[in-house]
Amino acid sequence: MSVRAAWCAALLGLSGCVGWRPAPLPPASAPYAPPPAWSSGGARGGAGAELAAWWRRYRDPLLERLVARALEANAGIAASRAALLQARAGRDAAAAALAATLNATVQAQHSQSGRAGGSSADAGVTAGWQPDVSGGARHALAAGQAQFEASVASMDAARLAVAAEVVRNYIELRGAQARRAIAQANLDSQDSTRRLTDWRVQAGLLTSLEEQQAVSASAQAAAQVAAFDASVAQLGHGLALLCGLAPAALGAELAPPQALPEAGEDVAPAPPAEALRQRPDVRAAELLLAAARARAGQADAARYPVLRLEGTLGLNGLGAGGSGAALLRTLLASLAGSAFDGGAARARSDLARGALAQAQAQADYLAAVLTALREVEDALAALAGERRRIGHLRQAVGAAANAALLARQRYASGLADYQTVLETQRALYAAQDGLAAASSAAGVETARLYQALGGGWRPAQGPAAGAPGAVDAKALP
Repeated sequence: MSVRAAWCAALLGLSGCVGWRPAPLPPASAPYAPPPAWSSGGARGGAGAELAAWWRRYRDPLLERLVARALEANAGIAASRAALLQARAGRDAAAAALAATLNATVQAQHSQSGRAGGSSADAGVTAGWQPDVSGGARHALAAGQAQFEASVASMDAARLAVAAEVVRNYIELRGAQARRAIAQANLDSQDSTRRLTDWRVQAGLLTSLEEQQAVSASAQAAAQVAAFDASVAQLGHGLALLCGLAPAALGAELAPPQALPEAGEDVAPAPPAEALRQRPDVRAAELLLAAARARAGQADAARYPVLRLEGTLGLNGLGAGGSGAALLRTLLASLAGSAFDGGAARARSDLARGALAQAQAQADYLAAVLTALREVEDALAALAGERRRIGHLRQAVGAAANAALLARQRYASGLADYQTVLETQRALYAAQDGLAAASSAAGVETARLYQALGGGWRPAQGPAAGAPGAVDAKALP
């Protein structure tokens, strides 16, 4: 048998004497049992709406482009990507601890003294392996993998939050534009009534009291228009920042008013258990709980001695012609551990286990689950309320419009005073503005519901195929 074969056989023989004895993990907490159905808004859960790229359900090409920009350039998503790369590096470092190491060295030396000189060279290969006797390295790898997957879920949550924020801001902007148009129509009506009042004052049919009331009503209507102009500009600035642009970059693109986007009323939320599986923040909390359990096992394994096997094979003293070489070979097995550390290792193990014993990680997971359920219930209740409100306001707008028309006709004929006209116009404006505000709020609540349901990404598939800016963790550089 050759020297190298003998060295490898000895190394493997020693490693075979090492038994695999992983440190036991603390018992896992019982999973949370979600309710069987939703209680708010009469929703009982169905097959579930298709949530991949849910913002396309609004059927607004400009909105889709804005979401795509935000998912590509938003600063918050970039920060989540950096955290993901860091978590992957930690996982890879933990995986490397389970592998053997192989180091090669080559050294050459030449000396000259007068006419005499000589050369020498050393070459060698050193192999080492640290068997995971106590299971600490495997627990570290499990913790690193769970942390990495939690970072993937956190980045999905960041994408979902950015997409939902873009949709909400866009709907609010279109709603503000619609309310501005209503305020402008009210201003035009007030100006028309003021001109009629001026004519009747000049004819001696009215006093200056009605004239001043008309001037005041027109000024108040103009103030409403100015307020909506500011609101539209601010919402446009917010959209630009979400897309990673300067505040005024989208001004020209958003300036032309468009109809308020609507996603329809066919939102069929999946049962609570399925909705929780779709929520990236809930998945992240669950994975962080798994990482905490793995770190507890890693801390417990650190109390046991560490076995390391090393071997060296090399040539020493090679001359210029290759003569005078000596074969060096060593084989070393070492067992290292703390004979006395004052209880530090046990304290670290108890600390890691104590975090679970005190249910810190479990409490975070439970909080994420309950928060997710509440957000869905709140969105369902708010959406149902806004839809009922829209129905009532539509009736109010129709009645107020008829009343304003009749009052104006009677005023022009001298059969009604100006106060009646003023009150009916104010009632009409309030009803129209309320309807526009409720329609905008319903669109925002629909977006909030999609976000609460975890729309956009699926746990088994990673980022949805149709989601702009989605990054597959496997494809990261």
